[in-house]
Amino acid sequence: MPFSGTTIRHTADYWASFYDDLLKPVIESVPNLEAHRSEALRGDILSQIITDLVYSDIVVADLTDANPNVYWELGVRQSFSHRTITIMESDQRLPFDLTIKGTLSYDPKRSDRIKIFKAKFISALRDCIANPRRPDSHVLQSITGRGTVFEIIHHDETERRLEAVLAELARNEAKLRQITKIAESNQEISDSKSWGFTTSRFTVSAIELLVTNRYHEAEQVL
Repeated sequence: MPFSGTTIRHTADYWASFYDDLLKPVIESVPNLEAHRSEALRGDILSQIITDLVYSDIVVADLTDANPNVYWELGVRQSFSHRTITIMESDQRLPFDLTIKGTLSYDPKRSDRIKIFKAKFISALRDCIANPRRPDSHVLQSITGRGTVFEIIHHDETERRLEAVLAELARNEAKLRQITKIAESNQEISDSKSWGFTTSRFTVSAIELLVTNRYHEAEQVL
């Protein structure tokens, strides 16, 4: 949301009050949620804003007055993550690119409308928690959705890596059979000096890569 004034009515004090008196209390009425506006504790404010936009679990964007900074920040957020809620005063209009995205409207002059807005806002926050993978960014859907180039490449890479895991498991199984066979043979030989040994070792590099990178998602069907 804006930090400075955007219209004669929407001053910097208005935005600060709107956040402190309305948005923050509603957000924090949902268990385990904590609301904050980006601040530069060290370094520059833009770097802090970008960091918050990328890593925050949920982002709320107020599109009132079509503030350029807010729209830019919304674009940054939706290039990295879902779970973004957009809100706007009810007497304003969205640009074409955002008309297909659900946006909650509010009227600060009418208490009955604010009550309805609060209920819908809380529902949206809870939905972000309950369904973190539900898409709400057309940017990410276009880039990473099913059938896109990224999804096809990711699928092929995952398939090759899983083939490597299966091949590694097959080699380890063959080595285990070899070790078992030698051990059984040794049991028939009384002289330990005549026992056979294997220099084969089990390998786990492909499995370790799978565990480390987690490139295979549980719901993914290959």
